Amino acid sequence: MRYIEYGAHEAQVSEVVLGLMRIWDKTPDQVYELIDTALAHGINALDTAPVYGPSEGKIGEVFAAHPGLRDRVWLQTKLGIRPHPRLDCNYFDFSYEHIIESVDASLAALKTDRIDSLLLHRPDVLMDPREVARAFNELYDQGKVVEFGVSNQNVAQESLLQNFLDFPLAANQVQLSCAFTPAFDHAFNVNTRDEAGISRDGGIFEYALLHDQAIQAWSVMQKGYFTGPFLGAEEYADMNAVLARIGEEHGVTDMAVAIAWVLRHPAKMQAIIGTTNPTRVAQSAAACDFELTREEWYEIYLAGGRRLP
Repeated sequence: MRYIEYGAHEAQVSEVVLGLMRIWDKTPDQVYELIDTALAHGINALDTAPVYGPSEGKIGEVFAAHPGLRDRVWLQTKLGIRPHPRLDCNYFDFSYEHIIESVDASLAALKTDRIDSLLLHRPDVLMDPREVARAFNELYDQGKVVEFGVSNQNVAQESLLQNFLDFPLAANQVQLSCAFTPAFDHAFNVNTRDEAGISRDGGIFEYALLHDQAIQAWSVMQKGYFTGPFLGAEEYADMNAVLARIGEEHGVTDMAVAIAWVLRHPAKMQAIIGTTNPTRVAQSAAACDFELTREEWYEIYLAGGRRLP
């Protein structure tokens, strides 16, 4: 396993992160097996959120049943997505009151006294950055949160919030896979009339490199926005063939190659895996046992149906 130095405190955090969104039907013993398998393969980072249903509570049950486990992991949760009281949908809330209440609720559910990394989950257009800064400072001073970051925010949104903070935003969690690459497509197609050249995020990967910020890729095995995995998908037959061949050459699975593709970017990259299968957790960790060559990275990118100008 490889590790990055995360945030101002430079915690050693694994490049592969165990995402625990899909543990709705798992028993505490099964959740513990997932976490234990991850730790056995060097994955020390867990990611959750209140909007993931019972996820935080189940993790808390595992921590309570296994004393000492909490101190062996790096724990991240998020906030800001709330169910609307009258509509059948969610809305976003980065108010001071909600941030404080959400963190206290997460700490209680997780049965812990601290959150190692707290992210704002999706942008809130009504965000007052001064409110957020006040909440973050209070949580930090109380020892409840160690590092702060954002999720799915563009450069303008990050910059606005950063202007009011006394510490750097440690991460931006964004969607990325070798089948979902809009941030890279516009970088390749600068100064063209190609649709792919339209920048929709303002250069989040460039911002991360400039500010020593981690990029946490989510849905690393998805072909789009929750549209299903690309492994085995007929429309990605060419890319799957390339992933399989490269995996065979490196002695790993095609899944490990796909994760290694995400990690190959020179920013502080992390890949969040959402599997609930311990075997696949172990296979995912193998993505850090090798590094794709530049030629292999581009071959995978182009096999996904993209082109270079």
